[in-house]
Amino acid sequence: MLNSRSRMDSIQAPIIAVIGDVIRQHPGTISLGQGVVHYGPPEAALDAARAALSDPETHGYQDGDGIPQLLAAIDAKLRRDNGIRLRATAPSDASARQVGGYRVMVTAGGNMAFVHAILAITQPGDEVILPVPFYFNHEMAIQMADCTAVLVPTDDRYQLNLDAIRRAITPRTRAIVTVTPNNPTGAVFPEAALREVNDLCARHGLFHISDEVYEYFTYGSAVHVSPGAFDGAQAHTISLFSLSKAYGFAGWRIGYMVYPERLHDALAKVQDTVLVCPPVISQIAAVAAMEVGPAYSRQHLQSFAAVRDIVLSELRTLEPRCTVPPAEGAFYCFLRVNADADPFLIAERLIREHGVAVVPGHAFGATNGCYFRIAYGALQKGTVTEGIGRLVNGLRVLLEKVKS
Repeated sequence: MLNSRSRMDSIQAPIIAVIGDVIRQHPGTISLGQGVVHYGPPEAALDAARAALSDPETHGYQDGDGIPQLLAAIDAKLRRDNGIRLRATAPSDASARQVGGYRVMVTAGGNMAFVHAILAITQPGDEVILPVPFYFNHEMAIQMADCTAVLVPTDDRYQLNLDAIRRAITPRTRAIVTVTPNNPTGAVFPEAALREVNDLCARHGLFHISDEVYEYFTYGSAVHVSPGAFDGAQAHTISLFSLSKAYGFAGWRIGYMVYPERLHDALAKVQDTVLVCPPVISQIAAVAAMEVGPAYSRQHLQSFAAVRDIVLSELRTLEPRCTVPPAEGAFYCFLRVNADADPFLIAERLIREHGVAVVPGHAFGATNGCYFRIAYGALQKGTVTEGIGRLVNGLRVLLEKVKS
């Protein structure tokens, strides 16, 4: 009999797909589950893609790192928005690559960039530190590489617990991961904390993997900071970005990573094996989108902020049965239900009985209580009342049946 066991057996099923299966069984459900925005790409990007269809080069292989026009656009963006400067030209010999500096590689989305990074910097049995709650695909990627995700707690506002991170470092540690603005919590990490993580990595010979997919989504006084811009960060900082959120580009699958020069050979091997080259027509559309610039996402930020205010205000009507921490970035809130309840069962009942979907928190490593990630990026001000109303009413009804 064929042995069907594999390394995937011990890895959690992708929770968005699991919740999606339940949603499809209940038409009319409003999803507060998947992290998507309510708008699509700039019209200029669509025009560029249409025009590229008649160009034979669009349909052939291109350079594995990305097409020159997109690499140039990313270089300009990194300087302008992140304070990150790439090496002007690639060194021609291996010894020169040890000197320092950054390079950039375009990937098919931010998730692929993270997988590439893990494969390039680890060996089986190594450890990668993940603050909890974590982005579930990060843990999955670490486990797929036969490495261990070392989970460290955050505080009650989901800010980094630096003492816990220090204590978690062992001789097998290879990297510390930060996600800011954060998925799934909406927390934004301050510069001082990110500098401390970066310094820890420098002192211990570790990599700092900085996921910055939600860089343009901050509210109030919160400010996004890129650790890759810190002095000395070029030796050990890997920065991950994506067009999926800022430019409504999720289906086009364009992300990119900024990485230390010395990792180029390893990353080139991964890229060539997994992808060969990023989708060419998507890259052409991405160039046009980046020429429009971050003003495209910022024009929507005011409406996101208004929706966020409604979401947080309505959720706070559930206190003290629920705890609603600050959510200063991205478009998520990580709600704690102060009851002894199975979050997955509650999530299922919210879909079946109340027509609204959220993601249970255990998928993000929050296993010490009943948590839910609420994603409001797909909502607009005119539709948020119905979606969040279903959720608040559903939780209120269900919690009446649960012993605190």
